[in-house]
Amino acid sequence: MSALEAANAMAAGVRRVLPEADCVVVPMADGGEGTVQALVDALGGRLIEAPCHDALGRPTTAGYAWVEGQNLAVIEMAAASGLAQIDPAERDVRRATSVGVGELIGHALDLGARRFIVGLGGSATNDAGAGLAQALGVRLLDRQGEDLPPGGAALARLDRVDLSGLDPRLAQCHFDIACDVDNPLLGPRGASAIFGPQKGADPATVAELDAALTVWADRVEAELGRPVRDIPGAGAAGGLGAAFAALTASTMRRGIDIVVEAVGLADLVVGADWVLTGEGSVDSQTLHGKVPWGVARTAAQAGVPAIIFGGRVAPGSEALLTDTTVALVPILKSAQDLPQALVEGPHNLADAAETTMRLLLAGASWSARHAI
Repeated sequence: MSALEAANAMAAGVRRVLPEADCVVVPMADGGEGTVQALVDALGGRLIEAPCHDALGRPTTAGYAWVEGQNLAVIEMAAASGLAQIDPAERDVRRATSVGVGELIGHALDLGARRFIVGLGGSATNDAGAGLAQALGVRLLDRQGEDLPPGGAALARLDRVDLSGLDPRLAQCHFDIACDVDNPLLGPRGASAIFGPQKGADPATVAELDAALTVWADRVEAELGRPVRDIPGAGAAGGLGAAFAALTASTMRRGIDIVVEAVGLADLVVGADWVLTGEGSVDSQTLHGKVPWGVARTAAQAGVPAIIFGGRVAPGSEALLTDTTVALVPILKSAQDLPQALVEGPHNLADAAETTMRLLLAGASWSARHAI
């Protein structure tokens, strides 16, 4: 289900019991996959398809959200430079490029975007945002004054960073970077060591890429006169976090915090009786910035109780239960395989919301009858 489909399913279940209920439907996301569509739906934006290049430099198209009234573009870097788009047999982390992300930003700048939300999850790259920089007008030159080819490995030959061609419109922009990791660019917790292996880097390649990104950091920091390598999140998306810190006015924040702010959730929950939210698997990761955690926390600030629905509610999820998160509700009514559960997800979620409302009303009636 998309966020909008899930929210509508919960609202449908509520209205079976309370037909006159005022259900405020707010699609949510946490900065990862689905953020673009959720914010299109929540903010009344539209999906723009733009030409760009994938992580291997092949022509493709990728979508991003455009909210014209706010001059806001929402980009998932994985849409252009994502690992899932590259067949495992074709992945090459040494030459993978983030150029497509820069091309999407350029396309949005042409539309008039001056505010950006960029999600960094799911990257195929380990180029410290070199491709992004080149797409936005930066020249990365070797000792012969030639432009470097794509990919992180080529940065070992970087001699000079020429910022004179950097798109001047970036000076008028602010970037909210959805980043849920705090890894630096380099070293044992850096981009290459932590995230490189999942993109196909063996130990020798990890060492090669870390050394190449060290050259990038040395040259870029010298040119800009400020350190970026140790900023928390600099190593996200193969070092793309460091590139945004170096080239743009940007703020790295939890993705869920960015989305909560973008949709105005704190204001929308004020005065509500209940907040219903959920995700496919409610588990230990939910506490680390996932949608239900962020929604329930926002509801708590307004003193509104929250109920979390899950396709699966894993052992240990009870840690989510607080004074304001009052229940974790699995939506499956019978044993199902995953394909069937996915197909029947909206129906199961609506049924679970209906049952939950009936229990809430029964509890309210019992309390009224036994009030002292």
